Amino acid sequence: MTGEPVLAADRAAVVRDGTTLLAPTTFAVAPGESWCVTGGNGSGKTTLLRAFLNSASLTAGCCTLRGEPATTASTAHRRLVASLVEPVPVARDMTLREQVVLVAASWYGNAPETTARADEVIERMGLSRLGERFPHQVSSGQFHLFTLALTWVRPAEVVLLDEPERHLDGQRVGLVVDLVAERAAQGTAFLIATHDPALVDACHERVELG
Repeated sequence: MTGEPVLAADRAAVVRDGTTLLAPTTFAVAPGESWCVTGGNGSGKTTLLRAFLNSASLTAGCCTLRGEPATTASTAHRRLVASLVEPVPVARDMTLREQVVLVAASWYGNAPETTARADEVIERMGLSRLGERFPHQVSSGQFHLFTLALTWVRPAEVVLLDEPERHLDGQRVGLVVDLVAERAAQGTAFLIATHDPALVDACHERVELG
C-alpha cells in the first residue's frame, strides 16, 4: 500500500550532554506499511519511537505525523497514534477483560459494539480464558499480550511498538507477526523496534541505527 507518509523523520537526532542518543535519521512510512527499527543496544531505537510521541525531545530535525510535529498534547495525534513504548498503566483490582473494555469505551463510547470490539481483540490475543483474571495472576508473556490488547483495541492510523516480542515464545511472536500483517492490510502504519528475525522479515522496510 502506498500513499502520502503518515509518519516521517527528517534528520531527527537527539544529543544530550555531548552524547549522541539518536544519530540523524530520515525515513517516511506510508499507510499500510510496517517498518522495523534495528540496531545494537544504545543505538537509539526506543529514543526514535519516543520522538513520535513528543518531538520536543529532539535536539535536531523533526518527527511528523500527517505532516505536523508529533506531540501527545494534541488530541488529534493521540487518536492518530497508539503505542506500546512506555509501560502501560494497569489497574490491579480490575480483570484483564474489564480493562480492555474500559480502554475501548474511552475511545468508542459505552455501547454493545464497543464490548464486542474488546472481546474480539481479547480473543485474537489468545486471552479469552484469562479474561476474568487480574494482572498479577498471569505470566509475564500473558501480561505482555494483555498490554498489546490494550494498545490494539484503540483506534489508530499509526502503531508504535518497542520490542513486542518481549517475554513471548516463538508461537506467540508468530501471532504478533500475523496481527501486524492483518492491521497493516487495513491501512495502519507500523514502526517497530525489534531484534526478532521473524518480525524483521515480516516488515516491509527497515531503519538501521548505529
